[in-house]
Amino acid sequence: MPSVIALDAMGSDRAPKPEIEGAIHAARNYGVRVLLIGPETTIKAELERHPSAARLPLEIVHASQVITMDDKAVQAVRAKRDSSMRVGLRLVREGRAAGFVTAGNTGAAMASAKMVLGALHGVDRPALAAVFPTVPGTAAILLDVGANVDCKPHNLEQFAVMGEIYFRSMFSAQFGIHRVGDSAFARLGFAAAKRPRVGLLSIGEEESKGNQLTRESFQLLKRLPLNFVGNVEGRDLFNGHVDVIVADGFVGNVALKISEGVANLVRTVLKESLKATITSQVGYMLSRSAFADFKKRIDHTEYGGAPLLGLKGVCIITHGSSNANAIKNAVRVAAEFAERNINQSIEQGLAALRPAPVQAEVAPVH
Repeated sequence: MPSVIALDAMGSDRAPKPEIEGAIHAARNYGVRVLLIGPETTIKAELERHPSAARLPLEIVHASQVITMDDKAVQAVRAKRDSSMRVGLRLVREGRAAGFVTAGNTGAAMASAKMVLGALHGVDRPALAAVFPTVPGTAAILLDVGANVDCKPHNLEQFAVMGEIYFRSMFSAQFGIHRVGDSAFARLGFAAAKRPRVGLLSIGEEESKGNQLTRESFQLLKRLPLNFVGNVEGRDLFNGHVDVIVADGFVGNVALKISEGVANLVRTVLKESLKATITSQVGYMLSRSAFADFKKRIDHTEYGGAPLLGLKGVCIITHGSSNANAIKNAVRVAAEFAERNINQSIEQGLAALRPAPVQAEVAPVH
């Protein structure tokens, strides 16, 4: 039976156009059933522009309210109880959808998800995990990228466990040195490492480097039953030396946004250079497939948004500027996340860190 994913049809900057187009592509390419959440008349009008959508597993679920980018997160969550976000998350809580996707107000999405779905046992704060390309032909996960700007050391300890489990789960059910297998990461040519290497983002590799948060977190992470490689620096985000990078949400979000900005700059400069001379244009024509692969590797829309790890349910948050490709891939990631039972694995992983309850001694019976 195909996965059912609830999609906030009113989240993006240009909603509902990218959401509708992305849902159509997801339903057609992945066999996913998509529930389009939002004002019925608005969604129906956009769907009518795509006659072929009538034959696809798409369904409208009415929601009378929309949380905008200008709304204050907590106030909007409380005031707009029939928003497309709240309705979509309720569908997940009630078991009518396997996951929820939104390109809307990030703060409101996180607040709504924690309020409607709740956190897994053992999780103090859910974390946003972003996937991005590294060399050679690998990928890494950075978390948290914005859910928690102020963190304690034990929060980063939980992020490390959740990130390592997410990496293993999405890359392969049988983790080892091989191509990714049936994971959609294989479409981008990523290969899995033998065992995920976990690093703590800091300003130097030495254990003594960093601020109080990173120094105290280092002591917790090195005691975890993970392949902890110690502190990593900003350059290690892309060199393939580490698979899971842990940071507080403030630092992680800045790192992510800088990375996306650099990727856009590289694409723009490369495009301009290729058009500069006849020689470069001829070179481009001869290497068109290689440039297409390069563009795909650094295109953030291929990665499907960031899952909010640590919830009692699946919630994927993507950019407000998302296009149809980003929405399509976000729906894919939500379906894969649910199918691989990642939340159950996270709960088990965190439970293993907690000390076993002390059993009271029972006097022998004579």
